[in-house]
Amino acid sequence: MARDLLEPGLSLVFCGYNPSLSSGATGYHYAHRSNRFWKVLSEAGITDREYSPEQDVELLERGIGFTNLVSRPTRRADELQREEIRAGAAELRQRLSEYRPRAVAYTGIGVYRLFVSTRKVEWGLQPGSAVPGVTDVVVPSPSGLNRMSLPELVDHYRPLRRFLE
Repeated sequence: MARDLLEPGLSLVFCGYNPSLSSGATGYHYAHRSNRFWKVLSEAGITDREYSPEQDVELLERGIGFTNLVSRPTRRADELQREEIRAGAAELRQRLSEYRPRAVAYTGIGVYRLFVSTRKVEWGLQPGSAVPGVTDVVVPSPSGLNRMSLPELVDHYRPLRRFLE
């Protein structure tokens, strides 16, 4: 199972719905071969090179962490049950309050909708904060299931660099 990679003082934490089956099997974040996450980070200038899922822990040294709304791996996020989403949101709020990253990038508009229980969400910097003192940013899912082009994804992720400066 992909474990949280969190510690105090991180600049940026990526939060997905839940681990894919590949991430659940390997223990690494964004591990499915069709996931464009690592390529997007590199092309957006968030990382200095393209890392692999097996190197996810190395990003802690760069101020980047990882977590999920729900810890149970599934093939698709719509397989998650309402009760586990509610419980996951409460646990996520607690983790973010404890670790206090500078910003959280929610990788999917639906992740943020479920976390803050709202329908009105747009891409980018959010006007409010789910956890006081933590900036919320919503970026598209890098999953291969998302039909957005690589250049479009990179454009959405590029503004996240500011949190690492």
